[in-house]
Amino acid sequence: MFHLSGVRPTLIATGLVLALAACSTNAPAPGLSSVADSAISLPASNPFYAVSTLDYKTPDFSQISDADFKPAFVAGMAQQLAEMQAIANNPEPATFDNTIITMEQSGALLGRVTSVFYNLLGSTNNDARQALATEMGPKMAEHSDNIYLNAALFARIDSLHARRAELGLNAEAMRLLEVTHKRFVMAGAQLTPEQKLQVRAINKQLSEQTNLFSQNVLKASSQDGVLVKDVSRLAGLSQGQIKAAAAAASKAGQEGQYLLSLTNTTRQPILTDLQDRALREQIWTASATRATRGEFDNTPVIQSIASLRAQKAALFGFDNWASYILQTTMAKTPEAVRDLLGTMAPKVVANADKEAEAIKAMMAAEGVDHELAPWDWFYYAEKVRQQKYNLDQAQVSQYLEFNRVLEDGVFYTMNRLFGISFKPRPDLPVYHDDVTAYEIFDEQNASLGLFYADYFAREGKRGGAWMSTFVSQSHLLADKPVIVNVMNIPKAAEGQPQLVSFDEATTIFHEMGHGLHGLFSDVNFPSLAGTSVSRDFVEFPSTFQEDWAFHPEVIGNYAKHHETGEPIPDDLLAKVLAAAKFNQGFNTLEYLSAALLDMEWHSIGVEQSIDDVAAFEQGALARNGVALSHIPPRYKSSYFNHIFSSPTGYSSGYYAYMWSEILAADAFAFVRDNGGLSRESGEVFRRKILAVGNSQDLMEAYKAYKGDEPTTEALLIRRGILL
Repeated sequence: MFHLSGVRPTLIATGLVLALAACSTNAPAPGLSSVADSAISLPASNPFYAVSTLDYKTPDFSQISDADFKPAFVAGMAQQLAEMQAIANNPEPATFDNTIITMEQSGALLGRVTSVFYNLLGSTNNDARQALATEMGPKMAEHSDNIYLNAALFARIDSLHARRAELGLNAEAMRLLEVTHKRFVMAGAQLTPEQKLQVRAINKQLSEQTNLFSQNVLKASSQDGVLVKDVSRLAGLSQGQIKAAAAAASKAGQEGQYLLSLTNTTRQPILTDLQDRALREQIWTASATRATRGEFDNTPVIQSIASLRAQKAALFGFDNWASYILQTTMAKTPEAVRDLLGTMAPKVVANADKEAEAIKAMMAAEGVDHELAPWDWFYYAEKVRQQKYNLDQAQVSQYLEFNRVLEDGVFYTMNRLFGISFKPRPDLPVYHDDVTAYEIFDEQNASLGLFYADYFAREGKRGGAWMSTFVSQSHLLADKPVIVNVMNIPKAAEGQPQLVSFDEATTIFHEMGHGLHGLFSDVNFPSLAGTSVSRDFVEFPSTFQEDWAFHPEVIGNYAKHHETGEPIPDDLLAKVLAAAKFNQGFNTLEYLSAALLDMEWHSIGVEQSIDDVAAFEQGALARNGVALSHIPPRYKSSYFNHIFSSPTGYSSGYYAYMWSEILAADAFAFVRDNGGLSRESGEVFRRKILAVGNSQDLMEAYKAYKGDEPTTEALLIRRGILL
């Protein structure tokens, strides 16, 4: 959730394109101010011209307009390029301070504008912002190449790296030097001039194509919502859901009708309740085939992206994109990923088959004689759940009022574990009325940073849930973190209580885990701060926090009836806890299918041409033994934002959620047996995991925390696959 999506990932704006541009939100470093000033043509009236005067340098959203972004982008790129050129042309021999540290201090203006723009692009998109994203994407790609492919600049970095053992660096500084050198190498610094030109061309095209993919998904998802004229077809939905559908239709200019909007994944939550099978099929089909036809067809875009990535990998001497991109992850190789997923797949498929048999039995008991189809699964699975656990989800939600979940659940747990408290800051401007700003304090009442909570769905917000950063922590720059959590909880109709599901409650805990990873960062260098870790580690701290949502003490504190305040009854709570592992075969298999699909797309070689996207997708699933017609991948290729919506993103990295969950389940079992919900266990997790960012080798950091490497046993138990 770090970032992205329906499965909770975090927002990564443009991968390597922003790796340096977002290094700093501070003023230009000493020695760079003259070249920086000469490069700036930005008027002082532009809100990005100088560091914000608000607390923690948080953006002053009340002063920012869409017209401010482009000139700040242009000036910011010019400033940073001048700063980098000054480093490259420095006549003094390269030192860690005059090269690596000075690079960390560069890009102040560009960092300020990119952190705001790309966050708002995801959470409050509009036509002007989208047009600018389309325009700036290739320019940012070119800007990144101008830095990473600067031969003189890399020569200084390379010389330091070659004699790194002689520099007397501490562990964090050594890590920064190695990470920086690797980034330049992976960007093409060691390629021939001809190859560098090819990389530049590919990067430009990837920026254009991935931006097009993302916008096609957004527009197709909006366009392909299902409009219903007859309210009787909505039987099974609550009055609140029907009112929300009516309001959505009215907003779309379809008065007197009902608009059923699509969420980001293949599955659509509304399929659980709808009794009309034909309507369920219509909704599922609209979801599964979006962006495969018409004006917003992503089929040729996918083919282009896959081909470009294979070409780029070949330039670096790799057989495929997955081999190239996994170098800096915990997994290291595609073979390690396939071993993880392939080992789990048979057990998961067997578990899902058992669930399917129970669903088919329920259908037969109701006199249904058609084959089990994807649009049947959730509707009849809910009936099986109710039969097995007698659990009414609508009844459960009566005990899950949003503010109680947030304040008496998430905030309470964070206080019990880490001693922190959340104080609302209504004096700070926010970028939307639904956003709330908080200041975070520790037990000594010392302030740690700011936290923005943006939990409700709205037009212009991309699907899913994620965490992002407006200001990264850094001792070098004297910056405290400014963090945002974003979700898409459907807003209750006016006059209705804001209730949530247990899945949504759990996701709030998850995203707060990402938030803490940013808030508790305690490193010197911004490039190593917080969530600047590999994809297969970044979801670990967030997934770890999910299990507290089901902890008896925590549930007892937040699960209270929204009207009476009565705690959730013991028998209902017991059913909730027992049912938490229900349908996990399906949940795990649809995830594995998407992760394997990602690996298949990025295992193609430069000589391969994919002429039929749908056929490739089906073949990929079949080759991996996960081609079950009634359990499709969580994301089909045409709307798989994680892997196709940015130049790098989660490409070859969607497996990371499972890899991270192995760490999270293993760590939670360790905590459960060593202090549980306590300040002592929280402090150890904070100090050894959350505070270190990317300043250490991540597996070594985990072993320092727990004492040994993780195993998969706790994960399989967590998901109910191993009893």
